[in-house]
Amino acid sequence: MAGDADSFRPVRQTPSGRLTRFAVVSSFRDAIFARDDIPQDFDQVEAIEVAGYLATATRTGTYWTATVKDLPGGHVVEAQGATWNQLGSNVLHCVAEFLDSDDVGVAVVPADPDAADALHAVVEARTARFHAEQAERAAVIHAAHLLAGQGWTVRDIGSALGLSHQRIAQIAPRAVT
Repeated sequence: MAGDADSFRPVRQTPSGRLTRFAVVSSFRDAIFARDDIPQDFDQVEAIEVAGYLATATRTGTYWTATVKDLPGGHVVEAQGATWNQLGSNVLHCVAEFLDSDDVGVAVVPADPDAADALHAVVEARTARFHAEQAERAAVIHAAHLLAGQGWTVRDIGSALGLSHQRIAQIAPRAVT
């Protein structure tokens, strides 16, 4: 029947090809509570000093090639890898070996400016999402505690915030059940 509760439940196909409806165990709103908060003293965490280098990467046939140019004495190091991940590992190993030091960091970026900008935009978007999730967690926790303090039940708080009553019981354990 259109409009009933089942019509809004997700559908999946079983291995036999039959379509079945299933309940989502955890809502997307609950997912933010599975992530860690940004530490309060994050900007004061003692950093480990490492020499940082930039490697520019290009695709050469079936391999990636990375070049690091700003090494001491004007030296240049090149490394290859079949995958982006392998390239990063290989170039880090080559630079560390050249410098005879494990305290080395290498950032691998595409030589193509458009590709580099696209990857940078993804990192920026993920960082913004991380901060937005932190702000949402803080707002939900504040609201749950405020509403619980006003005598709301965990079910009513959960309904108002779009979360399960179980999640509210975790966030505001003194809420009325």
